[in-house]
Amino acid sequence: MSESMEHPFASFVRILGKGQKGSRGLTQEEAYTAMGMMLDGKVEDTQLGAFLMLLRFKEETPEELAGFTLAVRERVTAPAIAVDLDWPAYAGKRRQLPWFMLAAKALANNGVRIVMHGGGRHSAGRMYAEDLLDALAIKSCNSWDEVAEHIERDNIAFIPLGVWMPRLQRMIDLRNTLGLRSPVHSLARLLNPLSARCGLQSIFHPGYQVVHQQANVILGDHALVIKGDGGEIEVRPDATDQLLGATDGQAWTEEWPAQIGRQVKAQSLDAERLLAVWQGTEQDLYAEQAILATMALALRGLGRERDAAFSEAAQMWEKRHSA
Repeated sequence: MSESMEHPFASFVRILGKGQKGSRGLTQEEAYTAMGMMLDGKVEDTQLGAFLMLLRFKEETPEELAGFTLAVRERVTAPAIAVDLDWPAYAGKRRQLPWFMLAAKALANNGVRIVMHGGGRHSAGRMYAEDLLDALAIKSCNSWDEVAEHIERDNIAFIPLGVWMPRLQRMIDLRNTLGLRSPVHSLARLLNPLSARCGLQSIFHPGYQVVHQQANVILGDHALVIKGDGGEIEVRPDATDQLLGATDGQAWTEEWPAQIGRQVKAQSLDAERLLAVWQGTEQDLYAEQAILATMALALRGLGRERDAAFSEAAQMWEKRHSA
């Protein structure tokens, strides 16, 4: 490119960074085009960093998230795989153990087909889904064909983001370089690469839940959005929460009241304790209620009403080893 010619991506940086009066958000089409260029390697590193941090400072709009998501989905090369639940696991847990992993495994053992995807262990002091895959016999796959094989056999499979969308993984990995999480951490929850019947999404920071709900409305996706514990898809049984749904282009809301009183932070993240709860050799009120509520959330996404979802979740949990 001639030194006198402006880089094609420069206009997107300028839209976000032209000062308090001159800057604005991206339209859905602009977001779609910008993400396409980033995924196709048509952006300089300096532009990528500037764009991500300007977007992070401004905060994403539903239109931007929808445009980004469409650009990513267009580049997914997976075969047709029938999946019930898309289960992104990107945040990691630090306050409580990842009880959501037991919820997902119990659902799978009862015939619910789940694809999980995550972005690696990017923050110290947290326990990630990847840390428990081997212990729970959940396969971490190196291709979509492997995902198809293991969902057919086990009803559940995990695939790292870096396997199927490496440039997005690189954006996540810039955290230690830029000092902040990029908007890709938020975007990853929306991607639903296999077009699962329902997308489960957990957004921890206040206000972002509605943004994700509206992005799902724009995309026409069926999805449930919660403020899960630590940012993972794990219902907090000791807190009343809002379930934000999107179905057939319509937004809806449902209150999920607390099941138990407020609990304290776990003293340590000991995977052996989590596995003991799975095996039934240790009782833990918080864990069991978090697991049941998270399973009920998933079943709610698959069409059950709330009370019926809790009842079925309890039955599934009892049958988790024999189903």
